[in-house]
Amino acid sequence: MDIQQASDFQTSTLPKSVRLALNSMLSRRTHAALGCCRRRLLASRICRERDMQADLIIRNGNIVCMDKEFSVHVGGAVVISGNSIVAAGPAAIADGLMAKQEIDAEGGLVIPGLINSHCHFAMTPFRGLGEGLPNRLERFMWPLERDMVDGDLVEAGAILGAVEMVVAGTTCVVDSYTYPERRALAAEKVGIRALIGQTIMNQQTPDSPDWRAGLRRAEGWLADWNGHPLVTPILSPHSPYALDDDALAGVVALSDRSGCSITMHVSEFEWEAQRLRERRGLTPIAHLDALGFSNRVFIAAHCIFVDDDDIAIMARGGMSVAHNMVANIKAGKGVAPAAKLRRAGVAVGLGTDGPMSGNGIDTLGQLGYVAKVANLMALDNAAMPPRDVVEMATIGAARALGMAREIGSLEAGKKADIVIIGTDAPHMQPLYDVYNSLVFSATTRDVRATIVNGRVVARNGSALDVDMAAAAADVRRVGARLAAHVGLPPLEMSGGHAIPPARAFHS
Repeated sequence: MDIQQASDFQTSTLPKSVRLALNSMLSRRTHAALGCCRRRLLASRICRERDMQADLIIRNGNIVCMDKEFSVHVGGAVVISGNSIVAAGPAAIADGLMAKQEIDAEGGLVIPGLINSHCHFAMTPFRGLGEGLPNRLERFMWPLERDMVDGDLVEAGAILGAVEMVVAGTTCVVDSYTYPERRALAAEKVGIRALIGQTIMNQQTPDSPDWRAGLRRAEGWLADWNGHPLVTPILSPHSPYALDDDALAGVVALSDRSGCSITMHVSEFEWEAQRLRERRGLTPIAHLDALGFSNRVFIAAHCIFVDDDDIAIMARGGMSVAHNMVANIKAGKGVAPAAKLRRAGVAVGLGTDGPMSGNGIDTLGQLGYVAKVANLMALDNAAMPPRDVVEMATIGAARALGMAREIGSLEAGKKADIVIIGTDAPHMQPLYDVYNSLVFSATTRDVRATIVNGRVVARNGSALDVDMAAAAADVRRVGARLAAHVGLPPLEMSGGHAIPPARAFHS
């Protein structure tokens, strides 16, 4: 019996409960059939109007759209023209269409590109240094950076960091560090979408003697890279404790003039909150709100030590949060109240922090930790549902970045940032629920293809536009200089145990 025959079937003699259930089922099937026809016609019409073939079609995948309906199309397809998605849905949307390139997803999961909402991807040369040192940031890292960081180190580190992300399914990153133009060149070379910030601090940084020079540098950075197809220039003042009120006001003024977004470390340390309360009588969030950081795209990284009043300020003022679960539990800092923030209406994305903090900078590797630790802290195995975690890595992160109209879901008109996750490995079988499998089973080894802005930039663990071996060799050479500077012996002389004594490094 087809849909039309079922619609004509006389149901008046059936019991009421059966009649209602049947009518509901028929309504859903009719709606689905009409929706499929609309999507197929849309894909065909757009390609016909542009008098061109589709550039890329992904077929035979389980399409996890992350749209408002959380649509999943088993055995579906995605049609791409240029850098945009034309249609995503059932297989029928691509029937009769030809493309310059086709990918058989082989029953894998086709998902929106993963978003890393907070990172320092140029810091790959520092990965593993100073582990376990007290106050590692101020007493070890900052002096080392002042001595050793230059543009060449930043670009070499950023190329390897960008490669690490794209081969693992990350298509977009929010990044903070010095020499933003060198990080932008690395992002462009590898093919990752990036919101790249100029770091600003009161103290000297590798590229600026003070915050005023940092702001001048930032103004040029914003102008020089405005309108780039992959790189969005932003501001990344370090933190409320590393900048005085004049510097923070200068950041707000530049954001107002340029319309750019801001990202900053906020409420990452307990002493940070205590210090500001003593000096200003305010929490870090309340202090930033008073200085004008609300009512703009402001991505607050960490937010571990926030109270109910802070959360209300953030929700009211449109602040968003980058939730860096793995880096924060590794450092023993604590865990941001992500579920509570989401319930209050605050947009939350997932971040990895830098290679020196969480070590790995792949978003996919964060998913299981985010769910499991939230459940543990709540003593509730349903406290953080897997679908919520996937949302924070895709469309939720896009909202946090102010980019939900452009990326974060597989919908017509959005940028074609897409990842294919294989499901043929033993640990991915059987497949009952796409969100459960993504969060609790999938690993970076399962990433089959990464597509950014409509272009395949990685396949089966290899970046397509970069010599990965050369990128790794460049960072090893930088690492040798860093090790010598802090007094670490070569690995072959240390018995493989290159961790220094628990002492501070002073330049």
